[in-house]
Amino acid sequence: MRKDLLINVTPPETRVALVEDGRVVEVFHERRGQRGLVGNVYLGRVHRVLPGMQAAFVAIGLERDAFLYVEDALMPLEDEGEDTAVGGSTSPAAEKPRIDDLVKEGQEIVVQVTKDPISGKGPRVTAALSLPGRTLVFLPSVREIGISRRITDEDERERLRRLLEALPGEGGLIARTAAQGAGEAEIAADHGYLTNLAERISRQAERSGAPALLHRELDLSLRIARDLLSTDFAAIRIDDEATAARLREFLSAVAPSLVHVVDVYSGDAPLFEAFGIQAEIENALKSRVELPSGGSLVIQQTEALVAIDVNTGKFVGKDALEDTVFAANLEAVPEIARQIRLRDLGGLLVIDFIDMSESDHRREVFERLEAELDRDRARTRLLALSDFGLVEVTRQRSRGNLEKTLTRPCPCCSARGRVRSDLTLALDLRRDLLRPPILTERGATVRVRVPPSLAKLLAEEERAILEDVQERLGVDIEILPDETLGPEDFEIEV
Repeated sequence: MRKDLLINVTPPETRVALVEDGRVVEVFHERRGQRGLVGNVYLGRVHRVLPGMQAAFVAIGLERDAFLYVEDALMPLEDEGEDTAVGGSTSPAAEKPRIDDLVKEGQEIVVQVTKDPISGKGPRVTAALSLPGRTLVFLPSVREIGISRRITDEDERERLRRLLEALPGEGGLIARTAAQGAGEAEIAADHGYLTNLAERISRQAERSGAPALLHRELDLSLRIARDLLSTDFAAIRIDDEATAARLREFLSAVAPSLVHVVDVYSGDAPLFEAFGIQAEIENALKSRVELPSGGSLVIQQTEALVAIDVNTGKFVGKDALEDTVFAANLEAVPEIARQIRLRDLGGLLVIDFIDMSESDHRREVFERLEAELDRDRARTRLLALSDFGLVEVTRQRSRGNLEKTLTRPCPCCSARGRVRSDLTLALDLRRDLLRPPILTERGATVRVRVPPSLAKLLAEEERAILEDVQERLGVDIEILPDETLGPEDFEIEV
C-alpha cells in the first residue's frame, strides 16, 4: 500500500492529510488558539472528590476542571498489544479502591490529558503518564513490557521483548508499530530521550505550584510525523519551507531514513486542491456519501451516537434481491470504514446495513467490516451483526471530530443545523483569493463582501490572514460587511 502525507500550513492553521493508495483516509487540523490538549502533562490540584461517581475534578489551569475517573487514578497494568497507552487496564472491579482512598481535596497530582474538552465538558485526565516516542511508549509509573499488536511476527515480537527487557532504569515500555525492524541503537536512543523527558517533567513538578503545565505535546506536523511515519511512506509533501525544515531536523534525530521523502510543494494550485483533499473535506461535511454503483451512505451525528445508514439508491443489481442487497452492503463496507476515519467519528456508532436473509452473507459483511476497521489506529470494538442488520461499534475518541472542528451551530435555525465557523470561512476566502483566476494586476483593489461577524474577525483577531494575501498578490483588499449575505457566503469583486 502506498502512503503519502500532505501538510498544508496557512496562518493560523496547519492541516495534515494521510493518503492511502490515492485516497485520503484521515485529516487533522490544528488552529492557533485551539490547539488540542491531549498528551499535555499538568500539575493539578484536586478540587472536588465525588464518591458517588467514583471520580474527581482536578484544576489544571483551564476554564473547566479536568475529570479524573477512579480507573485513571490507579497505576495501570498495560494490556500487551496496545500501540499507544494513555491510561490503562486495571485490576478486577472487586479489588479496586474507591476514588476517595486515592485522592483527597486539595492534593497536588501530576496528570496527563487523554481526551480534549468536548460538548461543554472538561478534559479527561489520567494519573498514569504515557510518553510516546517514535518506536517506544514510556510508562514512568509501572514496570511492564508490551508489544504493539500490529506486529504479528512472533520472532520479531520476541526480539523486541528482549531488547526492551535489557534497557536500564525503571518504568514500563511498549514497542510501537514503528519499532518493527528497528535496531538496538535506535530503540536505545528513543528510550534515552523518553527517560530524560520523564525526569524533566518530575523536576518541573517539584519546583512548580499547582496548577501548572509541565509538558506540552508536539505541534501537529511533528506529532503526526512521530506517530504515523514508517518506511512504507512514499512522500511527505509540505507547502511551507519553515515547516519542512523543522520536520527534516526532527526526522534526522528520530528517523534519518525518512528525511529523503520530505518534499516542498511548489505547484501553482494549493496543495490540498491539487491532490483532491479539499474536495474530500467538503464532502465529509455532508450527510450523504454517494457510492459508485448508485447506492449511498447517510451519516447523522447526534448527542448520543452516530447513525450510518446504507441505502441501495439507484443500485438495482442484476440478479435476485438478496444478491443485490449483499453486493450493496459489501460495496458500502470500505467506504464506511474510510468515512469513520476521515470524519474521526468516535463514541458509539450504529451501522444500519440493508437487511440480508442469508446468515453467510451477514457473516461475510461483518468480517469485511472488521478487517477494514482493523486498519484504523483508533481502538474499535464491534458487536456482531444483528438480525435487523445493525452493527454497533465503539471507537476511541480523544479529540473533536471533523464536523465539530470546522463548523458551528447554525445561527439561522436555532442551532438545529451547523454552518462553517467564521475562521473556517476566512480560510476558505483566503484560498479563493489565491486561486489563479482571482489574480489581478499589482496595486489594484479587491473588494470582498462578507457577513458582519466575519468582517469583525478579519479586522481584529485574524488580520494576518488577508495581510499575507495582500503581500503575495500586491493588491489592497477592502472588506465590506454585508448583512444580506448568509452565514457561509462571501463575494469577491475584482
